[in-house]
Amino acid sequence: MTDLLTSPYRLGDLELKNRVVMAPMTRSRAIGNVANELIATFYGQRAADAGLLLTEGTSPSPNGLGYPRIPGLFNAEQVRGWKLTTDAVHARGGRIFVQLMHTGRVGHVGNLPPGGRVLAPSVQALPDQKMWVDPDGNQPLTPAVEMTEADIETAIGEYVKSAELAIEAGFDGVELHGANGYLLEQFFSSTSNLRTDGWGGTLEKRARFVVEVARRSAAAIGGKRLGIRLSPYGVNGGMKVDPDVETAWPYLAGQMKEAGLVYIHVADHSAMGAPPVSASVKENIRKSFGGTIILAGGYDLASAESELVAKKGDLVAFGRPYLANATFLARAKAGEKLNAPDFATFYSPGAKGYTDYP
Repeated sequence: MTDLLTSPYRLGDLELKNRVVMAPMTRSRAIGNVANELIATFYGQRAADAGLLLTEGTSPSPNGLGYPRIPGLFNAEQVRGWKLTTDAVHARGGRIFVQLMHTGRVGHVGNLPPGGRVLAPSVQALPDQKMWVDPDGNQPLTPAVEMTEADIETAIGEYVKSAELAIEAGFDGVELHGANGYLLEQFFSSTSNLRTDGWGGTLEKRARFVVEVARRSAAAIGGKRLGIRLSPYGVNGGMKVDPDVETAWPYLAGQMKEAGLVYIHVADHSAMGAPPVSASVKENIRKSFGGTIILAGGYDLASAESELVAKKGDLVAFGRPYLANATFLARAKAGEKLNAPDFATFYSPGAKGYTDYP
């Protein structure tokens, strides 16, 4: 059944043992925003099964740590912490990219270090959005500050530096999180970017921040080690579907091709209640980019194989199955009953519901 899915695949200069990707999943186990031994155990457990692991969202900036206990990658201590994970993954023959996620307006100042600021391309009220803050519980989002030109240049530089630190920490590459309503998508979408300067207004200007981050990061670490995740119909973080969705995302895909990126990871969140990504958008992203496409969105082995056979993508990402099953691919192929994920422990600290699944 799963001939293509289990076949090797060359991604840039990397030889992947199969076409299965473990999707990035925030787990909130990084005490003090530093990846630790527990996190290394989690990824190490999954390294022998998936062809490529993508880490949870990891902030390139103190200003991007909007959620509680998410890891960062902008200082030496964080590099040392992530080295535990990359060593554990490579010891089991795995490949791993770190996902760089700046939360932008989706955050609370209580989750940021002293001096941290909740920043966004534009100021917009998000009254229905809340964020967990230790130990106070759910709190309304901190109103974001509109970024100045200097803030924008600083943020681009933080992405580039973080990409360099990722390679220093032993990662095989970097995925830019341009999905789920975080900073990159906040700049790109006309529903969240209301600027009228050189960073907003037209499609080209709205894309400028994403393009600059991608172009400069590729120049720093090499495009063969850089991908990006996009969610054209995502509604996380107060996002709305962009009226230009059919043309905007294929345009951005073309820009990512010019920047030299090795893959685009297309997230379809319809399995979790968001609008489905249209077949035309997926097809035009693929045509505009011309490189490796990772598909994500509620797949099982049969549906994933079908997409690969139809040449709709090259790799397929699985999220929650890997959350509760460290050897998901092997168990699913063998027809074994899979562990059900424990929703109550998704974002709680500690090993329970993280590294203790049978």
